[in-house]
Amino acid sequence: MHIETGSKASPQHYSSQALEHLGLVAGMYDELGLGELIDRVMVQDESSRIISLGQSVKAMVLNGLGFAHRALYLTPLFFKDKPVERLLGPGIEAEHLNDDVLGRTLDRIYAYGPTQLYAQLAAQTVQRLGLLCRFGHLDSTSFHVDGDYNSDIEDPTGVIRITQGYSRDHRADLNQVVLQLLCERQAGIPLLMEALSGNNSDKTSFRKTVNAYLDQLQADVGLEILMADSALYTRDTLQAMDTYAWISRVPETLTLACEMIHAVAPMLMHKPTQEACCTLGTVYGEVRQRWVVVYSPQARQRALKRLNKHCLTQGKAELKAFERLCNTDFACEADALKALERFEHTLKIGLLGETCIEALPRYHSQGRPARGQAPDFYVYRISGALASQVQEHQRRLERKSCFILATNQLDDSLLSEAELIAAYKDQQTVERGFRFLKDPMFMAATLYLKKPERIMALMMVMTLCLLVYAALEHRIRESLKAQQATFPDQKGQPSARPTARWVFQSFKGIHVLVIAQVRPLVLNMQHHHHALLELLGWRYVALYSGSG
Repeated sequence: MHIETGSKASPQHYSSQALEHLGLVAGMYDELGLGELIDRVMVQDESSRIISLGQSVKAMVLNGLGFAHRALYLTPLFFKDKPVERLLGPGIEAEHLNDDVLGRTLDRIYAYGPTQLYAQLAAQTVQRLGLLCRFGHLDSTSFHVDGDYNSDIEDPTGVIRITQGYSRDHRADLNQVVLQLLCERQAGIPLLMEALSGNNSDKTSFRKTVNAYLDQLQADVGLEILMADSALYTRDTLQAMDTYAWISRVPETLTLACEMIHAVAPMLMHKPTQEACCTLGTVYGEVRQRWVVVYSPQARQRALKRLNKHCLTQGKAELKAFERLCNTDFACEADALKALERFEHTLKIGLLGETCIEALPRYHSQGRPARGQAPDFYVYRISGALASQVQEHQRRLERKSCFILATNQLDDSLLSEAELIAAYKDQQTVERGFRFLKDPMFMAATLYLKKPERIMALMMVMTLCLLVYAALEHRIRESLKAQQATFPDQKGQPSARPTARWVFQSFKGIHVLVIAQVRPLVLNMQHHHHALLELLGWRYVALYSGSG
């Protein structure tokens, strides 16, 4: 094909559409069968719809993973320069993805049940990816919400209350909504999501999740062991999980936990640069369990920096307070002793050395007293020294360098110490998901809708974005591993485990050139793009081909 310079072809005869990484997202959404499942289980109004509910949700996922910082109501603008039919289906245009269509889709999701719908989508995803969901990691985070909703209304119908609460974003002045996720550890796929009120307490919601969903998760995805942070470790919750296997971090505030750490820490910290652990049996909340006390060299280094800084600040403050006390006049020795006793109780890192009470003469007249003149009265002052408590510093270091993991799986042949510790470290899988959802380029940065019901539905769509992202990253890495292939990283070096975010960025600049009565052309494809698409399969190749 040859286009001559100076030809009279008008702009409407050709156009350029930004495909970029959206073909990968669309391909994974279709590969997992998410749209098909949504269309199958949810009732649709066939007489008035232009696009199906599954396609509408797909459009929101593409918007969310487009990283274009577009709010939901700006979805038509997001798709204005995109190959919409290639991504969503024949006959669909950007104008069809308007606020009314997306709003009705969110209403349908809420009516069906966001948590119920997501659980079905996640179960199908796990099955198609062939993931083994032995461990499930439970955690929650908060999102601040713009606008006034129902913060002053108690709604008994199950609608979340958007109100103030403990803010993970350090914005306690804003209303918020809480998102609770339970993720598997292989790919980081969320198996369960639930939108909760802004003033939700993890200690309460974790117990409700156990009671409501654990049986379903065991049946649907084969979940065996639940992993959560110390919010799970309450007497009522542990008793409610008597038929489930679980792992939890023991709260540092428990007296028994502190005593256990101080008892074994000297042995574990014998070699400061090596991780060590020991196992002990105990009973808490009338539940027999296994405690593994773990010493972490990395935690020790962090604790040393914090403690040294804290002790320096605290020590200076206590020294100044002691100097003020020593410069205070007391009417009698008893008052000075009482003040010294009160001060000693306020010490956190300091330790009183040898102290004494001195009686100092005072005269009513000014100037130097005459030789042999008797004092008119006496004042009493404290004198002595303040030292640092080495023992207290060491005890604090032990508490910050060690932590305790508890499990009710008493048979270490079914759950070894190494597996238990590895499962705890993989709790960051959920935290990575939260960081992804809170990315400023993600739709959550502008979380605003008309009704709390739609907020609940949008939280499901947001989690679905995370599912597609994590599934695609897993598929890319597994495909590269299976073929012993690599993908160039940011420095151009071969990598067998690229992040999906970097792969997305590497597809930037790929456009579809559409010319009237000519087959579309996909521009700016390079060898590593073609190689990756071939590994992923025909579906992805088709989306980036001229006939897509």
